[in-house]
Amino acid sequence: MTIRVLDPTFGEATATTDRAAGLASLAGRTIGLLDNSKINVKQLLDHVEEILRTRHGVKAVVRLKKPDASRPAPATVVAEMKGCDAVISAVGD
Repeated sequence: MTIRVLDPTFGEATATTDRAAGLASLAGRTIGLLDNSKINVKQLLDHVEEILRTRHGVKAVVRLKKPDASRPAPATVVAEMKGCDAVISAVGD
């Protein structure tokens, strides 16, 4: 009897990097908000953005979006993330 094992992962290779050091404060920082294109994620990120601006004094919020939730972020989106001090990835289920 032969067992066939299938790999369900997406075929595109992704690069790995070391984890960045944590931020002591969000004040004056640029924060990226990554929308995974699921239902309700826009409303969630709108609320998160308001909290970041009013309670944490962030300098800027960069809104990023994946084409869908099942694949990694495209290279162009990852490149935009590099300009942020931190990125929050959201799930809008």
